[in-house]
Amino acid sequence: MKRKDFLKKASFGLIGSAVGASVIGAANDPQKHALTEQVGFNHLPNKEATAMNTEATVKTLGKSVLHKANTRGHANHGWLNSHHSFSFANYYNPDRMSFGVLRVLNDDRVAPGRGFGTHPHDNMEIISIPLQGDLEHKDSMGNVAVIRQGDVQAMSAGTGIYHSEYNRNPEQEVKFLQIWVLPNKRGVEPRYDQITLDPQDTQEEMQQILSPNPDDAGVWIHQNAWFHIVELEAGQTTDYQFKDAPNNGVYSFVLEGDVTVNGQALNARDGYGVWETNALKLSADTKTRVLLMEVPMNLG
Repeated sequence: MKRKDFLKKASFGLIGSAVGASVIGAANDPQKHALTEQVGFNHLPNKEATAMNTEATVKTLGKSVLHKANTRGHANHGWLNSHHSFSFANYYNPDRMSFGVLRVLNDDRVAPGRGFGTHPHDNMEIISIPLQGDLEHKDSMGNVAVIRQGDVQAMSAGTGIYHSEYNRNPEQEVKFLQIWVLPNKRGVEPRYDQITLDPQDTQEEMQQILSPNPDDAGVWIHQNAWFHIVELEAGQTTDYQFKDAPNNGVYSFVLEGDVTVNGQALNARDGYGVWETNALKLSADTKTRVLLMEVPMNLG
């Protein structure tokens, strides 16, 4: 892995000024301010609220929870097609508010040349994982970057940031995961982090992409959390040992393929959370790629 250098020289100062001007305009516009309050963090409300039947949405198996892909919340704004594993915007399900401190897991598709305008966040750890295409990022800290498949981006919103995300490609849609984790420290100084993964590191091994330690592999956040990606060929198996059992749980999200986790068969975009144990056993039924998110289960 290698971190990218983010230049904050005079050439980027103009972009920072433009972001600031946009922020001031939003703050002075009552309609935009009302929208921010309505949906939180200025993300778009769904035109139609999606509420799934609880029994169809959540299957609780002892110390585990299963979220099938077709039970997620869904919002299609035309330029943005998003599936929500947890309650978000107008999708509300009291049984799907979070998995421990894992608050948001959105599976987003953004149309060519479109994107999220400048909007605010605070006191949240925000992770973006591109799956296809080129996603351009600009923020009020002066960072300008393009993230692609194989990159991982993390922001600590802390005392408050503004940023925008756009599909830089005029012909191909962007697919990416937007993940929010509740922090263990509030009011921290905002920060930005980005890495490029070595694809060879995911083959048959757990590739760590996030941790609470700045000196460890991957990006880091203000939370006792670890994220890993693993790729397996059909018939292969591997184990994951919890970093902090029994305080943490692991939410497995299948990026592609079919896999069995601790005896539970999963398909693409299924989510499966397990807690009060110390290990997972993954068995690939087809070629598969899985994101494992270990997070504290205590919201306090």
